[in-house]
Amino acid sequence: MAELTIKNAAGKEAGTVELDAAVFGLEPNVPVMHQVVTAQLAARRAGTQSTKTRSEVRGGGAKPYRQKGTGNARQGSIRAPQYSGGGIALGPKPRKYDQKTPKKMVKLATRSALSDRAAEGKVVVVDSWDFETPKTKLAKQALDALDVAGNVLVVLAHDDVNALLSFRNLPSVQVIDAGELNAYDVLCSDWVVFTKASLPSDEAPVAAATAEESEEA
Repeated sequence: MAELTIKNAAGKEAGTVELDAAVFGLEPNVPVMHQVVTAQLAARRAGTQSTKTRSEVRGGGAKPYRQKGTGNARQGSIRAPQYSGGGIALGPKPRKYDQKTPKKMVKLATRSALSDRAAEGKVVVVDSWDFETPKTKLAKQALDALDVAGNVLVVLAHDDVNALLSFRNLPSVQVIDAGELNAYDVLCSDWVVFTKASLPSDEAPVAAATAEESEEA
């Protein structure tokens, strides 16, 4: 297990914590992360695109002109695909893009992403936020004191409401519940900030949510 210094909201040292090697000490599995992230992004697609075929567009019930003798190519309807206003040939129809991803694979991808951030020294553990009232100014000061920059993923315990309301208005910060931790959000962030209460371990495992569940969150 790797030892990490715990800090408080003022950026001061507040002890140490052991990062679970089963969560933060793996060799990142890049193919698994790619497959899980692809499935998660696919689940975000609405799949509501739709076009009308020649049987669905309005009009065109009568044959436009007689079969022979006009010198034109024979036609049966002015709503055929080659006509303006006609139906679309082989156009898109509503569909689902969801991919089935095993829970073990989702868990491995999340742990691989966390291990990658930990190997880069981009994981921070805070004792607790202790915001008496929600205040974005205090949240920004706390991140400045922790010396984290860029895109920051703040992982909170379920009942840490004041911290959620304080961080959510910062444009470069994404706030997520510990139970919704996933590979995509970790990989999109330069820093991952936990509290002691939200820090995952093998005893308090990383949630193995499906791509669909992650999107609903």
